[in-house]
Amino acid sequence: MALSGPDFSMTEFLGAISDTVPPGAARPFVVHAAELERLPAEQVHNPTELAVAGRLPTATFEIFRQTIPPGLSSDMQRHHHETVHYVISGDGHSEVEDDTGSWSAGDFVYTPPWTWHRHYNDSTEHPVEFLTIENSRLLGMLGLVRRQSAGLVTMAEARARFKEDTA
Repeated sequence: MALSGPDFSMTEFLGAISDTVPPGAARPFVVHAAELERLPAEQVHNPTELAVAGRLPTATFEIFRQTIPPGLSSDMQRHHHETVHYVISGDGHSEVEDDTGSWSAGDFVYTPPWTWHRHYNDSTEHPVEFLTIENSRLLGMLGLVRRQSAGLVTMAEARARFKEDTA
């Protein structure tokens, strides 16, 4: 099956998805909180903790539980996939390119593809908890996964560091 180009077939693509990830013992339809797989700190590149519900039989999206410790933030990053954060608990704000928005428990935060963004925990006492959903698996199947991290820097510093890389 071609993943792109003139031989690509949406019908074949969608049919292959349903054939590849049936729920079962290895990929259950329920993953308990204690079964989330914590990503190693060296893969996260910032003070947040990420735990993935990787055993769920999702084919086109990935689900994480993200924790931002009190007074800290995620890294300044951009990626080709879309992301939605549901704020489970806490208060903070996000920068997405030139926009800044505040949020609290019960809110949703949307990050469009290939936009510089960073999420901040505004509390000095309590962590922020996100349920993070992204369509990275779908883009991975299409060979379109790309992510850049500028680290714990400002928007201007990220843009300067990656100024020649716009695609």
